Amino acid sequence: MLPKPRSRGRPSAQAEREREWGRAARGGVSEEAPSTSRGLGGSPQRARRPEAAPAVGPRSQKQLELKVAELVQFLLIKDQKKIPIKRTDMLKHVVGDYKDIFPDLLRLAAERLQYVFGYKLVELEPKSNSYILINSLEPVEEDAELRGDQGTPVTGLLLIVLGLIFMKGNTIKETEVWDFLRRLGVFPTKKHLVFGDPKKLITEDFVRQRYLEYRRIPHTDPVDYEFQWGPRTNLETSKMKVLKFVAKVHKQDPKDWPAQYCEALAEEEDRAGRQTAGPAPALDVSDAKGGRGKGAG
Repeated sequence: MLPKPRSRGRPSAQAEREREWGRAARGGVSEEAPSTSRGLGGSPQRARRPEAAPAVGPRSQKQLELKVAELVQFLLIKDQKKIPIKRTDMLKHVVGDYKDIFPDLLRLAAERLQYVFGYKLVELEPKSNSYILINSLEPVEEDAELRGDQGTPVTGLLLIVLGLIFMKGNTIKETEVWDFLRRLGVFPTKKHLVFGDPKKLITEDFVRQRYLEYRRIPHTDPVDYEFQWGPRTNLETSKMKVLKFVAKVHKQDPKDWPAQYCEALAEEEDRAGRQTAGPAPALDVSDAKGGRGKGAG
């Protein structure tokens, strides 16, 4: 989702996921395009494969991400009618040739629904293969203070943008934000089922609410803009809380991003120091009023 953490002697969740995708994408597949042939042609080995499925081409990481985005959109649309969503419908209308990795697709879609949109995918009854979306009743600690009167999905999108900004050195180009959000099925020129007009929400609403600063980058052709945290974000949350949110999404420890962790820790210590010092003493302005000081008659 965001810049990968430095290695700390154990594989990152992202790396494990990529290897998992690799295994799922390659499993038993040796042709690039779907094939209806009975064999590999010219192979001297004639061992029979039990119930061999039609061959499909290797899936790229981009193809897999798009399929997860399609599944998320399908679940959101079906949920509008508040009718249980059947596994067979998902397989028929969305999954298609990706049935061999359906459990992985469903798991990743569930994670995205929770962290981006604030919905939890729940199976109605064990082994019923029917699902519904419910609102997350207990928001993660890191986004609770930002929630305010905004809905959970909007807050999830805001936290993702705030995380991108912080992980990119506290400033990020608008084009980079949209490059990432497209992978989640959120496009600047398309109306979104949950967010409505995403570009207006991010570049106008969040800016007007002072969660974001949005500035044109000088001397860019074509014209580009950049985002930074706004003053309201600095008041309502902290770099450490946003880093914890990012780490929770990645199933990592905040310390796996050493530079960001040190920066967030320094901010925490600075805030604690200011709170310990207490409010500044009131100024005695009596000398400024008519030249009179204490004890002046």
